[in-house]
Amino acid sequence: MKKNSRNIEIKGARVHNLKNIQVTIPRNQLVVVTGVSGSGKSSLTIDTLFAEGQRRYAESLSAYARQFLQRMDKPDVDAIQGLCPAIAIEQKVVTRTPRSTVGSMTELYDYFRLLFARIGKTYSPISGNEVKKQDVQDVIDYLVAKPLGLKCQLLAPITAPSSGFEKSFLEGILQRGFSRLHVNGATQAIEDLLESTSVQSKKNKKTKSTPHWAIVIDRLVTKRFDQDDLYRLADSIATGFDEGGGQLELEVDGTIEKSFNRQFTADGIQFEDPIPNLFSFNNPYGACPTCEGFSQILGVDPELVIPNPNLSLYEDAIAPWKGEKLSAWKEAFIRKAEKFQFPI
Repeated sequence: MKKNSRNIEIKGARVHNLKNIQVTIPRNQLVVVTGVSGSGKSSLTIDTLFAEGQRRYAESLSAYARQFLQRMDKPDVDAIQGLCPAIAIEQKVVTRTPRSTVGSMTELYDYFRLLFARIGKTYSPISGNEVKKQDVQDVIDYLVAKPLGLKCQLLAPITAPSSGFEKSFLEGILQRGFSRLHVNGATQAIEDLLESTSVQSKKNKKTKSTPHWAIVIDRLVTKRFDQDDLYRLADSIATGFDEGGGQLELEVDGTIEKSFNRQFTADGIQFEDPIPNLFSFNNPYGACPTCEGFSQILGVDPELVIPNPNLSLYEDAIAPWKGEKLSAWKEAFIRKAEKFQFPI
């Protein structure tokens, strides 16, 4: 018997009426087994080939899943080579819940959900751009790729108080270890803002445009960063993301050149992280909001309510309103039809 990875090799099959036969079956092809009644077709394909494939599949499942399966004995055969694990799909309900499928029963669905959550991509319906989370390494890579000698500032955008430069607000930022604020394109020292008389004059000033406020996290000049520089950058970037609520801005030579976002947002929309539960019809996050994962919808079929639209209400056009009990609804409707100018 010549070994070939493209074939399934069966050697010494002795199940039922099989007499120690050997068969070579090509893979990835549609193979039909024919013969007269009692020749051993089912013994070869079901009791030998499929039984061994199903037994190997069951061995790949977890101990929890195997307890729900029947014990599978090894078929009477010397060797089967080139056989993949196999599953059986029968046209009958084997579980009590309508949410069970072939995928959930065989645990393949768990692997698919994990796969979709890892390789899935989210796109914004507004811009069509892919939605991505940006982390510390993304900012470092962007800075490392910049030309040398550029003056940069790492800015953490914050929400400015509606009443302007409040003293308590500025003192809170100063106590967290930051000394500068970036206000409407200009960098100012917080101590100067506290001492300035403009603090009081701007306190209750209302502006039509929304001011842009940001905490200056770090200032640097692009160069060939060594390992110590990268450690410092990583620490500053992480702090900036925390202070900015997941957002960080990079100012280069006085202009905000790039914005980074650690949150899964784009175009002002907060998207859901692609997690396995989103791809599960058994989970509220992934279930269809219309059928709730049951693939059945309760509703009214107009064709069943009015099977013959040529009939009038007097002629029982509305099928459910037939009979002694439900005819009361028809009579009440006819009495009110004139009030609402409904043609009966």
